[in-house]
Amino acid sequence: MSTPVVELRGVHKTYRLGQHVVPALQGVDLIVQRGELLALTGPSGSGKSTILNMAGLIDTPDSGEILLDGQPVAALKERPRTLLRRDALGFVFQSFNLVPVMTVAENVDFPLFIAGVPAAERRVRVAAQLVAVGLQDHAQHRPDALSGGQRQRVAIARALIKRPRLVIADEPTASLDSHTADQVLELMRERCHAEGAAFVIATHDSRLTQRCDRMLALLDGRLQ
Repeated sequence: MSTPVVELRGVHKTYRLGQHVVPALQGVDLIVQRGELLALTGPSGSGKSTILNMAGLIDTPDSGEILLDGQPVAALKERPRTLLRRDALGFVFQSFNLVPVMTVAENVDFPLFIAGVPAAERRVRVAAQLVAVGLQDHAQHRPDALSGGQRQRVAIARALIKRPRLVIADEPTASLDSHTADQVLELMRERCHAEGAAFVIATHDSRLTQRCDRMLALLDGRLQ
């Protein structure tokens, strides 16, 4: 079997809220393979967002290991962690997080611009990615001219433009109606398998979990 895209080994994480210590993760073991669409479910406070933050290199565990493509990353200093997050990971959010003053093409292009990819290569890759998500006719529109589903398609295109190994998605269908959510879910599944990236998705949406390759439930910081 190939090396997992991301692996958590015995990960513990607690947070302090005033005088209280809240155990967010209690010995979580998790393996995500290349091209896999994994759904994390559970009530609010169960640990879903903490797992996303760990896998997305946004937070570090109190104990345990995190491996990206087999390499330990929990002890990385901030600069290499930031570069790895920039180059190897993509993110999709419930609220889209698009830049309102940028066009669709500019939003998708932005991660490549930040990474220093030459302009000619960026134009080719952005055009191809917009075709892949069905937005080639909206390249020069701004986000406020798009529907919610179209904005989420832009967000998915932006997440995938770097050809990441892993995409972290936090409630990506929560603000969409049923028909639009179905379209976005199908797009995520299609692009996941076409691009070979792994998706780790925190969700309460049963429509999404039914279309994922695997679903894991969390309760009180433990996988069930």
